[in-house]
Amino acid sequence: MVGEVLLWLGGGLGLAMVLTASVSVFQVLVVPRGRPNWLAARIAGFVQALFHIAVKRAKTYEAKDRLLAQVGPLTLLFMLLAWLFAFHIGYSLLLWLVTGGGLWGAVREIGSSLFTLGFASRATPGVTVLDFFAAVTGLVVVALQIAYLPVLYSAFSRREVLVTTLQSRAGSPAWGPEILARHQLVDIVDNLRLFYAEWETWAAEVAESHSNYPILVLFRSPHHLRSWVLALLSVLDSAALYHAFNPDEAPSETRLCLRMGFTALRDIADVVGLPYDPDPTPEDALQLSYEDFLQGVRRLEGAGFPMSRTVEEAWPHFRGWRINYEGIAYALAERVVAPPAPWSGARTRLAGLEIEPYRPVDRRPGGDVRHIEVPPLSTE
Repeated sequence: MVGEVLLWLGGGLGLAMVLTASVSVFQVLVVPRGRPNWLAARIAGFVQALFHIAVKRAKTYEAKDRLLAQVGPLTLLFMLLAWLFAFHIGYSLLLWLVTGGGLWGAVREIGSSLFTLGFASRATPGVTVLDFFAAVTGLVVVALQIAYLPVLYSAFSRREVLVTTLQSRAGSPAWGPEILARHQLVDIVDNLRLFYAEWETWAAEVAESHSNYPILVLFRSPHHLRSWVLALLSVLDSAALYHAFNPDEAPSETRLCLRMGFTALRDIADVVGLPYDPDPTPEDALQLSYEDFLQGVRRLEGAGFPMSRTVEEAWPHFRGWRINYEGIAYALAERVVAPPAPWSGARTRLAGLEIEPYRPVDRRPGGDVRHIEVPPLSTE
């Protein structure tokens, strides 16, 4: 009696494992619409937790970044192993229920079928059906994972092209005020219209790819000081600054870029499970302090960027724009341990570290080196 109860409990558990793994595979690899998946989320969280422990032991940010660069690919590998393990144990428990024989024999036979080895099988109808199901499952899961990778890395490559080009415009790591300052310094402010149009399209592509394939959120840029999160945050900050200080001169593309940018962040937040206020008010408090805002204004003044509003006038308008995307951007930067750039929030795993954007020295013929002096802040 006890043995029969165990068989039925094992069979029920096996069926639950097979169904859970099947739903996870279907939602992650087949359905072209990002949906939170319990199993995939737990696997990703487990891999991240392991690497966060290892990151604490790394002494430099470069060493931490090298470790964290493996989180995304290893999460994919762990997902495949977890699916195969769930199917293996699940089908084994079902076979154990059907045959009533030894559990080890069931595990051995299902392993033979699932991994298409074919060294163990029985000719009875019920067992044969389970063997066939296990064999088909193994082939389908591995084939889907193989087909998934080119799509994933293609989306990753498209994302990184514009992130890489941003280095010459926003510094490394990227910072919003740096974008406007550098365009002013080299007299290409007129190019900002095209710049924001390109980033509006980029934000739409990232919204589509990262909400459909949430694992891309964990894939880091090839360079340790680049990050897709920081890139988007810096572009949105520069657009918000442009509108806040020069509402009449800012091209319409800045507003379109801002709208698409925080829409992309919200789409991604919905999939990865980050909470946010869908309708914040301009009066809501920012995490960015007013003193940090003044730091960015000094950079603009040092580059000679024209500003038709004073700092006091511009601050409420900038705050009204930033409140739409700041919380999600900070949460994503914290989750993926993005480079600790200015205006990007704290990193609990980086012990208060902040890295200023790298600025190349402007060397000129004859040994002349141009240094940019940052004047005292003017609020008049």
